[in-house]
Amino acid sequence: MADGVQKRLQSEVEKYQSVQKDLQKYMSLRQQLDAQLNENTLVKEELGRLETESKVYKMIGPVLVKQDLEESKQNVQKRIDYISGEMKRHDVTIKDLEKKQDSQRETLSKLQHQFQQAQVKAAARA
Repeated sequence: MADGVQKRLQSEVEKYQSVQKDLQKYMSLRQQLDAQLNENTLVKEELGRLETESKVYKMIGPVLVKQDLEESKQNVQKRIDYISGEMKRHDVTIKDLEKKQDSQRETLSKLQHQFQQAQVKAAARA
């Protein structure tokens, strides 16, 4: 009996570690998105300070290409919208993974208790 519980316990530990790894990955990705959002928000603010006749250039590879100010503002807003959407999607995934992690933690706790009881019973028989 103890061997069966031990194998289940090992399997659940591996699942828990996998969930932790996924959670860390999504947290890291979310931090990157947050940094990108902050950067794009600053760009939007800077573009907002420019006068309508100001010249704006966009770097495409090694070349600076002149771009319309309104087009630049729209592009930055689209990026902000996209990044915000991605952040919301990652938040949902992170919450789901946290729920899974809590569930795995409870399962591990129960299995550890069962394993300890099985060891006590085995020791009492010996």
